[in-house]
Amino acid sequence: MTTKPPKFAPVTGEAALAMRQKTGLNQSRFWSVVGIGQSAGSRYESGRNIPRPVQMLLRIAYGTKAQAAKQVEALRPGAAEESAS
Repeated sequence: MTTKPPKFAPVTGEAALAMRQKTGLNQSRFWSVVGIGQSAGSRYESGRNIPRPVQMLLRIAYGTKAQAAKQVEALRPGAAEESAS
């Protein structure tokens, strides 16, 4: 039995900026956590599309615990069954 991966709302530049402001980090520190330089992070915050892998990392690093867990579960299908065994 196969299941479809969960759908996630896109992380927009506006949402990423809100995340950064909430953490109180400067651009260099905020974006370095997900392997992105300050310059690229600035472009994303200004409206450039954020690639899906970066969106995933942002959810894991800065999302709520529930968002991070859901994202990790989506990346590791079957992890729930493994832990139940």
